[in-house]
Amino acid sequence: MERSVSDIDALIREEKRLTALESQSEAWAEGISAGIEPEILAEAALATAFAELLRSGGEHAALALLDRMRERVIAGEFEPDLVRH
Repeated sequence: MERSVSDIDALIREEKRLTALESQSEAWAEGISAGIEPEILAEAALATAFAELLRSGGEHAALALLDRMRERVIAGEFEPDLVRH
C-alpha cells in the first residue's frame, strides 16, 4: 500500500512532536531535580516558546498558539486523570 505525501508529512510531524515532547520532559525532570518549582519551570518554558514563536512567526502565530492551548486547557486535555485510548 502506497502512502500519500500528506500521510508521510503527518507521520514526520508526529515524530517531531514526540521528539520535542521527550526533550521537554527531560528538561522538566532536570529542573525538578535541581529544586525548581513547577510554576517557575512552566513560566520559563512558555516565555521561551512564545519568544521563539514571535521571532519566527510573528504576533499572529503566537496568539493563534495561545488560543489553541487555551481551548485545549478548557477541554481538559491536560488533566492528569484523563484516560486516553
